[in-house]
Amino acid sequence: MNEVQMKCETTIGTIFISATSDYITRIFWTKAPVSFVSLDSRTKEAILIKKAKKQIDEYLAGKRKEFDLPIFYEGTTFQKEVWRELCNIPYGKTINYSELAIKVKRPKAVRAVGSANGKNPLSIVVPCHRVIGKSGELSGYAGGVKIKEALLKLEGLK
Repeated sequence: MNEVQMKCETTIGTIFISATSDYITRIFWTKAPVSFVSLDSRTKEAILIKKAKKQIDEYLAGKRKEFDLPIFYEGTTFQKEVWRELCNIPYGKTINYSELAIKVKRPKAVRAVGSANGKNPLSIVVPCHRVIGKSGELSGYAGGVKIKEALLKLEGLK
């Protein structure tokens, strides 16, 4: 699958958005292992990346609560189960890793769920930031705990 990546500035930090001609495939806070390509602004990939960036900007401005993007993620069957479940956590709500493990029908796999959550390739759009520690602490986030805290604050939490 050929994908391209663009660096995008947001109000809370730099993200990198990757796309194929059909899907948004990655949204990372740090450089993802994909080559930068100079895109004609009319290519399908550039159009999708611009659409994703626009929706992320709307979310960060408090004007969007859900994303409407064609997404595709590669991972194990288990990781995909976890990532699908992340999409079911409503805006403005959090769950803890134990609750997420129960939702994917693996109540004893809390650490594996945490690992899958940490490998989420579509930050913000697949809302892994809505998963917190059992005692309410903000545990790891690919963009850093300060960004996780900012995203939760944006959603009326923390």
